[in-house]
Amino acid sequence: MTTIDVERRLHWIQHVPFEGLGCIEPWATHQGYRCTRTRLYDGENLPELDPIDMLVIMGGPMNIYQDSMFPWLTAEKGFIENAIDKRIPILGICLGAQLIADVLGGKVRKGEHAEIGWHDVQMSGDCTSASTVSVFPESFTPFHWHGDTFDLPSGSIHLASSAGCENQAFEYRENVVGLQFHLESTGSSIDSLITHCGDEIIGGRYIQSPGDIRQGNNGIGEANNLMKRLLNNMSGCNV
Repeated sequence: MTTIDVERRLHWIQHVPFEGLGCIEPWATHQGYRCTRTRLYDGENLPELDPIDMLVIMGGPMNIYQDSMFPWLTAEKGFIENAIDKRIPILGICLGAQLIADVLGGKVRKGEHAEIGWHDVQMSGDCTSASTVSVFPESFTPFHWHGDTFDLPSGSIHLASSAGCENQAFEYRENVVGLQFHLESTGSSIDSLITHCGDEIIGGRYIQSPGDIRQGNNGIGEANNLMKRLLNNMSGCNV
């Protein structure tokens, strides 16, 4: 009998042209996924959910409550809710995590501190029952770029916090993960953020200068390795 490999599909949602998949794309290619995307900023329609094996929701400079400025946010929230109901593995990054939190009933609001740059994150004592607990060390230093934060959705597990932001990551039903920070970042993607969102670097306790950010880029390798470990865990891939 001949075995037929079934192609897997990773779909990702893009909110602005300068925030891409980063290190997620080569991981997906290596694991045999076909990557498709919806460019919401370009008016593209969201796809049917049935052929999707993994969903990645990227970041963006807009807020989740700016539906009047970005009407596609309303449809996107409904799409995410349906994907959660279908038990599709979902990873939300920054804005993506905030959208998931909102759909699950967690309030999204302006944070006490904006975080821009490389800042330490500590794992929560509550995360021992999470399926992703083995992915992360007790503390690590990812890249951040956010001003908003979210309250922990009901039924989720608190994964991580930082000095500037209590809710940095959560897991819901073992297959939905929201990360406030960026493990996918590359040197070029960080440069793009500095170019397009540099007006947000206005000084603050947890806001680094462009020079300090670029000096911290030696942490990209470790962050990307953690992203690959997380994706392996969520997808069931072992290599």
